[in-house]
Amino acid sequence: MKRTWWKESVVYQIYPISFKDSNGDGIGDLRGIISKLDYLRDLGVDVVWICPIYKSPGHDNGYDISNYCEIKPQFGTMEDFDELLHGLHTRGMKLMMDLVLNHTSDEHPWFLESRQSRNNPKRDYYIWRKGKNGGPPNNWESYFSGSVWEYDARTDEYYLHLYSKHQPDLNWENPAVIGEMHNMIQWWLKKGVDGFRFDAIAHIVKAKGLPDADNPDHSPTVRAYGMFSNLDHVHTLLQNLHDEVLYFYDIMTVGETSGLGPEQALDYVGDGRRELNMTFQFEHMFLDAASPGSGKWDVVPWKLADLKRVMTGWQTILHKKGWNANYLCNHDQPRCVSRFGNDGPYRIPSAKMLATFIHTLEGTPYIYQGEELGMTNIAFDAIDDYRDVETLNFYKERVEAGVPEHEIMRAIHLKSRDNARTPMQWEAGGQAGFTTGTPWIAVNPNCKEINAAQAMQDRDSVYHYYKELIRLRKRHEVFVYGEYRLLLEDHPEIYAYTRTLDDTLLLVILNFFAGEPVFEWPDSVKIEGIELLISNYKPDEWEDLRQLRLRPYEARVYLQQGSRG
Repeated sequence: MKRTWWKESVVYQIYPISFKDSNGDGIGDLRGIISKLDYLRDLGVDVVWICPIYKSPGHDNGYDISNYCEIKPQFGTMEDFDELLHGLHTRGMKLMMDLVLNHTSDEHPWFLESRQSRNNPKRDYYIWRKGKNGGPPNNWESYFSGSVWEYDARTDEYYLHLYSKHQPDLNWENPAVIGEMHNMIQWWLKKGVDGFRFDAIAHIVKAKGLPDADNPDHSPTVRAYGMFSNLDHVHTLLQNLHDEVLYFYDIMTVGETSGLGPEQALDYVGDGRRELNMTFQFEHMFLDAASPGSGKWDVVPWKLADLKRVMTGWQTILHKKGWNANYLCNHDQPRCVSRFGNDGPYRIPSAKMLATFIHTLEGTPYIYQGEELGMTNIAFDAIDDYRDVETLNFYKERVEAGVPEHEIMRAIHLKSRDNARTPMQWEAGGQAGFTTGTPWIAVNPNCKEINAAQAMQDRDSVYHYYKELIRLRKRHEVFVYGEYRLLLEDHPEIYAYTRTLDDTLLLVILNFFAGEPVFEWPDSVKIEGIELLISNYKPDEWEDLRQLRLRPYEARVYLQQGSRG
């Protein structure tokens, strides 16, 4: 297996608007990030991934870009960016940019020109079509609800937007668009950035002819993901991008590719494919959906058996063929301790257990800001306290459908993207140390108990547990390159597996619930000479390893040298 720096790295994701405000306007900014670089170095991360900071109207918090080569003034200046990049590099860290290639803002100069007339030179930079039967060109549904088509009276045509109407999709069938994108990416690489997370990259190609999707219920719009997700031509476009631009730089790339399994992921990340280093998979993000087609808002309890099945598939199928990007939460997902752990009495042990899980799988681990503190979901009482466009659209849609308010708010409390977007909790008081002004979205009141200042002082905190996991991962190659093998496949509470590299074996034991199940030591792992590397509980000196009773949300990682398991 080829060894590279990005496989051995730990990535920390920053959502800049919520990370740290330096000037009191209530909005996080680049100078705020600069002020916390020593915090990131102390944690031990290698790569910092920053969500979009480009010029943008902000209809989708920066994922609607109006100028790819300009910093949004609320975040700072290009000089601030250069200082940030230099500060990371001098501290031995790298910077990964978040880049949106599927769409722009409707305020981007290209789109402003495109909508001027049907024969404008920029018209074909986007996807325009005449309406059909007095309505939109087809029946596809947007990710943010409603049609993917927005009517534009000036030219009497519709433009396509898979997300908000303020995010028109680019036309990647147009060579001029491809050339613009390649030049822009190279511009950032010449500045010295170390990689890219490509947002919504699976959607840059749409089905030929833009046909209607199957619609047995005759709904106004239907989910048509098969018409614009992971189509074959995406791979040709990515290979061209690699060969013409990315190949010449030592960088890391990760793609956001929903709607595929590990076998299909190899088309993106397989050795020799010349496309991406890794992709974010979403299978485990839908384990709490009522049905595969019900969407994120209809929530049911997730099952450990399903989590094992999904993660084991990705671990085994990609081994020696591709590479995983491992995560449990990000800017689009609920806080992982609230979703997969216990954000009540067992918040600390369950946050540590989930950290153990992500950092002991094969693949590059991703930490989302505040995850290292065990930050939790927010539950605002009123919809007016929410800011996320997807959440607000969902609320409006369900209200119009007559769904009771309490049911709507329950779903929002569980799954709103704003769960991950409340300000970073640096201190106990004063807007959690995030700002001296009024934050753009309210701070979680539990900042009094959950904050970085307290965590850094407490040697038993979630923060220090993350530091130790990162240290161990750098010290023991088996964490990075060891082969995964699932144990106790059918156990309803325990997730256990080994990682093996040459004659070194790692045994990972995770109790995912509040019970106290017994872990029976497997015959394939010798007890003699085994070393407990890390645990979120202090070991009982009288415990019997052969019949090991686990405590609620307990995590243990053992190392054995000189054994092939």
